[in-house]
Amino acid sequence: MKSSPINAPLIWLPLMLLAGCGASKAPKAEDAPIATVKSSVATLGASRDDLTVYGVTEAGPGGERSVVAAREAILVSILAPTGTAVVAGQPIATLRPSPTAALELAKASSDATVASAALARAIRLRGDGLVSNADVETARAALRTATATRIAASSGSNVLRAPAGGTVQALNAKPGDQIAAGTAVASIAAAGERRARFGVDPATASRIHAGQGITISALSGGPAVAATVVGIDPAVDATTRLASVFARVSATFAVGAPLRGQISVGGTASGVTIPYAALLDDGGQSFVFVIEKGLVKKRDVSPGSSSGDRVTIANGLQPGEHVVTEGGTALEDGMKIREDGTASK
Repeated sequence: MKSSPINAPLIWLPLMLLAGCGASKAPKAEDAPIATVKSSVATLGASRDDLTVYGVTEAGPGGERSVVAAREAILVSILAPTGTAVVAGQPIATLRPSPTAALELAKASSDATVASAALARAIRLRGDGLVSNADVETARAALRTATATRIAASSGSNVLRAPAGGTVQALNAKPGDQIAAGTAVASIAAAGERRARFGVDPATASRIHAGQGITISALSGGPAVAATVVGIDPAVDATTRLASVFARVSATFAVGAPLRGQISVGGTASGVTIPYAALLDDGGQSFVFVIEKGLVKKRDVSPGSSSGDRVTIANGLQPGEHVVTEGGTALEDGMKIREDGTASK
């Protein structure tokens, strides 16, 4: 028996409805994204507001002498690189006159020769009664000026020497550079008193004062040394955009040695502390991801002082809550997560 064409759509209709219902089913909760993270427990504790600063060893005030180029020149070679111990008079660098300086010297020499001939001619003419004594004095003055110009153009040796014994530092040029007259090519740090200069944020400089303790160590390694802050310069350096903090150091730190300093700029504070790695930022608002029943919740917090790798949270967290310390940058509020190992304190 053949099926009626009229009844055919009625046969397929239930199947189409079933297929449509299956396609519109909502995803199950277990299908939600899962991220693997590491966490830590927010704990009650105390922290100090410690500031880490970086700087270098310098010669003490008055213990530094400049090595200056007397005329415009080209730096040919450096004979004593930064850190070299030198004695007074030891060669530091060699120079040659720049094209401009050589041209000025040639012109000054020519002008002096012409002025000398003019004076001799004026003297002869005065003997013949053709010029006055005033004319001769004018020629004599012109020769003195031309001679002084020639001496100035030729002054300065092609070898720059150490003005005093000490250590070479702050070399400001390299072979091939053109150096303007009066430029300090290097400086010599005399043996004796030394100091450390550290760069600090200008906003933080106001919290540091002379007499404050600072712990200093060389970046190259070695034991930390306790020292004292001797001065603060709040003026902002045009290059680093930082203010300066000075501390007196011993000769165990070589001039020019990179240093690390640790200054406590606040008292001890108690509160909820978490690892610094848990703290995230969203347009200037600090937040953390708190783990609750396998999900992460974004929580705005107000951080306070820090010490080492932990930061105090002024508000927004309670002791015992778990915060994400690794993997937080890939999370979203409400995402399902899996913890990698046991949470640490």
